[in-house]
Amino acid sequence: MATVRGCNMPDELLYDVENHIWFKEQGDGNVKLGMTTVATAMAGQLVAFTPKKVGRPVQAGKSCATVESGKWVGPAKSAAGGEIVEINEALVNKPSLANEDPYGAGWLIILKPEDWASAKGTLTPGTAVAGPYEAKMAADGFAGCA
Repeated sequence: MATVRGCNMPDELLYDVENHIWFKEQGDGNVKLGMTTVATAMAGQLVAFTPKKVGRPVQAGKSCATVESGKWVGPAKSAAGGEIVEINEALVNKPSLANEDPYGAGWLIILKPEDWASAKGTLTPGTAVAGPYEAKMAADGFAGCA
């Protein structure tokens, strides 16, 4: 597992470094999305998670959900377009799960991607994410995870 400035980045995931979103292939053609430890550390304690509804389309590069903390409200952007097949109801009920367990219980949605091969090509594998994330944190002036 890569660790960048105290932020963990599991090797088995794919990362959209620019938008702080991770992707995990589910084995059935679907992908699970979540926020990285960097995203949750930057946002602070999450207080609301409002995903698009199951069955709704998501365009590549557009929001699949809105997340809100005490100091930030914004979109969770998906690098892949497709249809939402599942939302994390536990996260809707307890948004702080994303802070407590961003790579486990704190996932956001499961997406049935339209053109996964193309989207996957834009993502950074976990085994190669340390360099790009270090550069992103430096550019954003982010000291790291506590």
